[in-house]
Amino acid sequence: MNAERETADMIGLQAVAWLAGNDELLPVFLGSTGANISDFRQNLEDPAFQGSVLDFLLMNDEWVIAFCDAESLPYDRLMRARALLPGGDMVHWT
Repeated sequence: MNAERETADMIGLQAVAWLAGNDELLPVFLGSTGANISDFRQNLEDPAFQGSVLDFLLMNDEWVIAFCDAESLPYDRLMRARALLPGGDMVHWT
């Protein structure tokens, strides 16, 4: 595994941990994905699950800013990390 992918995995795990500690946003994630807290706990280290958490955070600029500020990351780092995790390939419709 290359260093960029390892960094993406770390950011994915940080995002899951940050979301787990966010009492307001975690229920929104669970409600929008249909997952329950047991599913959440069982998939913490799954890169595909981490990608889904990043997808969720990327839906709202305020969530991106809050997470990146909490983790001292540049705002564009979240999108770059997402691209490296499973399912992060950009879809081109042409």
